[in-house]
Amino acid sequence: MLGALVFLAVAAAVQAVFGTPIQSRAGYAVKETHRVPRRWVNIGRAPADRMLSLQIGVKQGQFSELERHLYEVSDPKHARYGQHLTYEEVNELVKPSDDTLDLVHQWLEANGIVYVSYSPAMDWINIDMDVATAERLLDAEYYIFQHEDGTELIRAPEWSLPKHLHEHVDAIQPTTSFMRPVKRADVAATPIPWPYPGLHSPTSPALKKACTINGTTPDCFSTLYRTKGYVQKAAGKNQIGFNNFLGEIPIRPDTKQFLTRYRPDAVAGASEYKFVDIAGGPSQDTGLTPAQAEEGISVEANLDVQTIIGMTYPMPVTAFSTNGTPPEIPDAAAGDPPGNEPYLVWINYVLAQKSLPQVISTSYGDDEETVPLDYAKRVCNGFAQLGARGISILFSSGDGGVGDAAGNDGSVCISNDGKNTTQFMASFPPSCPYITAVGATQGFEPETVAMRPANSLGPDGKVHGFYASGSGFSQYFPRPSYQDKVVPQYVKSLKGEHAGLFNPNGRAYPDIAAQGLYFQIVWNSTFKIISGTSASCPLMASIIALTNDALISSGKRPLGFLNPWLYSEGYKAFTDITEGISRGCNTTGFPATKGWDAVTGFGTPIFPELVRIAKECA
Repeated sequence: MLGALVFLAVAAAVQAVFGTPIQSRAGYAVKETHRVPRRWVNIGRAPADRMLSLQIGVKQGQFSELERHLYEVSDPKHARYGQHLTYEEVNELVKPSDDTLDLVHQWLEANGIVYVSYSPAMDWINIDMDVATAERLLDAEYYIFQHEDGTELIRAPEWSLPKHLHEHVDAIQPTTSFMRPVKRADVAATPIPWPYPGLHSPTSPALKKACTINGTTPDCFSTLYRTKGYVQKAAGKNQIGFNNFLGEIPIRPDTKQFLTRYRPDAVAGASEYKFVDIAGGPSQDTGLTPAQAEEGISVEANLDVQTIIGMTYPMPVTAFSTNGTPPEIPDAAAGDPPGNEPYLVWINYVLAQKSLPQVISTSYGDDEETVPLDYAKRVCNGFAQLGARGISILFSSGDGGVGDAAGNDGSVCISNDGKNTTQFMASFPPSCPYITAVGATQGFEPETVAMRPANSLGPDGKVHGFYASGSGFSQYFPRPSYQDKVVPQYVKSLKGEHAGLFNPNGRAYPDIAAQGLYFQIVWNSTFKIISGTSASCPLMASIIALTNDALISSGKRPLGFLNPWLYSEGYKAFTDITEGISRGCNTTGFPATKGWDAVTGFGTPIFPELVRIAKECA
């Protein structure tokens, strides 16, 4: 829960001291401008009475010191490895200075803001207000923007602050961020026959018995990655969680049906996983209603929960459900949530919790350029705070190769800075250096880069669209030091290919990979198959969570922020993927190579080796 509601002052009395809102606006200057990304259209001014949940990111006091702690406790070569910080220690490090808080409070009071709430570290201030008040406070204009997929957001592409506050406030949302879950649709045309080239069937007796390219299952994954037969000893102490946004709800009856067929000893898990509803996020214990089925929701949520329980039962599972779409007719009195930026709502919620699952999987992201830089940095800082506390944060790397949301459409692989420069499209949050990005593989013996051609037939007889393991280099975040030994060598191996289309000095991703093609799931009481790094991410998260079980049951600390360990020691526990390319933006994209590459990272996990190396380092 966020900090308690605080009464700042009576507006009329404060204005007598600090001046009217109009007078205080005289010293304003533009703090941030962010171009509206392609595929979004301004359809008119936002209604003045529409409610917003304004979140003000106040400058953190000692983030550089927190970052130092993060890397020390995450580096197996450091004496402090595994000595994660407490909830209180993290909050104390990022708490803003008293001077900063005083100046921000004075500004709010001068503008008649009476009630606010805080994050526990007081680095985020949360205020519910209508559009008219927000426009006056930020000297901004809010509009309704519609994406070509129908998504609507209320945003202000430019906002201002008093000049003296520019160095004290990092970000304010919702204003300039157009990040939202990417909806993908298969495209029908002349179909490519199934199976398409480059997809290998299993050949060894054990894998042939458990796996098929026609639809993968928990038994296949546990055989392939060698978790089969592992008996958990720390279930309860060790936990795993996953995220749901935009009305996605994991469905218990579907999950029970899935487990009954593919993991009958885990059927109880369908009723045991826990919902955590954030900002009015949905949850339900019944099957899909006809209206929900017509809308097509919960495919992603079912994929997550069925994959995770299928791999980790009896480990406790938490489904975070965050409301990310404002009501069509806002009614705060009736309990409808105000408009918000759902991603920020989630991270501020979890940062306020003293106890969290040790591993959290998220299959949600968008083009990096849809997110303003300062906002991206603050969200990324939040992941660093979680990592310092010993929590592993995993994100799917995207499904469009080097094109992210653009997929293989080269016409929209262009910069959003007004110059329309042709470039590969990085994905956020995978581009954040404080998370672990998970790419995807397909087939068996050997596994190869997950790359499904557009308009290809699947094992279900249906035509499916282009999909490829998300890969790339950040335009926002510089390459972290833990990548210095492998990424420059990989860039050099490209011999200038695609030069100018990506930032060779940026944070490169993914870090690791797992199976991501044609998972068996149950949706609306029907068995079907689904693909994506949104499948590989919960699978990898499950294997990391099982590794944590082995550590915790041996009296050792969980892995926490994975990347410094992965790049120095943990990579030895992964099978290198050397076949395939990512494509995207109507190019060949990046190739898989020996060693780390920008398509599958270090490759796919070997569970017994993960446990061995993790214990040796602990």
